[in-house]
Amino acid sequence: MVLDFSEILVVGVSSRALFNLEKENEVFDKEGIEGFRKYQLEHENELLHKGTAFPLIQALLKLNDHVNTKKPIVEVVVMSRNSPETGVRVVKAIKHYNLPLTRWAFSGGEPLSPFLDAFDVDLFLSKDEKEVQKIIDMANCATALIYDPPADYKPETERVKFAFDADAVVFSEESELIYKTKDLAAFHKHEEENEDVPLNDGPFAELLRKLSKIQAHLPMTIELTPLRIAIVTARNAPSHMRVIKTLRNWGVYVDEAYFMGGLSKDKVLKAFGVHIFFDDQEIHLDGSSKVVPCGRVLYKSDSPMKQFEKKKNTDAGNNNK
Repeated sequence: MVLDFSEILVVGVSSRALFNLEKENEVFDKEGIEGFRKYQLEHENELLHKGTAFPLIQALLKLNDHVNTKKPIVEVVVMSRNSPETGVRVVKAIKHYNLPLTRWAFSGGEPLSPFLDAFDVDLFLSKDEKEVQKIIDMANCATALIYDPPADYKPETERVKFAFDADAVVFSEESELIYKTKDLAAFHKHEEENEDVPLNDGPFAELLRKLSKIQAHLPMTIELTPLRIAIVTARNAPSHMRVIKTLRNWGVYVDEAYFMGGLSKDKVLKAFGVHIFFDDQEIHLDGSSKVVPCGRVLYKSDSPMKQFEKKKNTDAGNNNK
């Protein structure tokens, strides 16, 4: 049976994001592929511990329990640069944790980016920054660099919760660039004057639309679905209305929105109980990643924001000389 993935959320997750493979990654960096292969074979019967993305993946797969048809609404593909032989530990861990996964890709050291379209991936989660940057630059799916798992994180098990930053994540980086290159007053003025003009798509816009479709397919009113979506943004009044009106224009339902006005996001995210939070700025993720699972959305290599960040870092380096 060939599945129609247009109404199915497909998540690609690297084995290192799903399970804790940091020690194994160190072996690979120090001893190369031969040392890594030897280590994996010698430790094949040792259970892998859960990684940052594990609670999200487990909760997402449970959404399929709410659907009465045989067609799932969520598919997860485990994607790894392991060979099939060295990936046996991953397969054993999947079985141990009773994850209902039937698709995985072991590329044997080859880049994973060319295979995302082959598996119709909507969201890809990885701990390999070079791989993530390549996908951001070349592929059409939402992609994030996953941070280390937070300590003492206790996920909700009966619902799954996504949280997104606004500018340069759900929406384009246009407004963010105005704030960065001018000032807050110019940003607020621009957003107020364009309140009725929908914001352009950012790298996670299509993912947000897909999640909204999934909510609509669940057999309960949208306000009561076990899939909850929040916007957590540094915006505040008067720039908040453009966000609300854009989502309305897109036909996207968001359960919760928090306009922080520059306040730290970590306490709100912890209170929300998010399974994953996506932001483009390290300053917001440094604190948040210590309390909830987080992923950083990288800028395209040729984007204005990337160029701005490079210039800022260069200027800072020159000033420190």
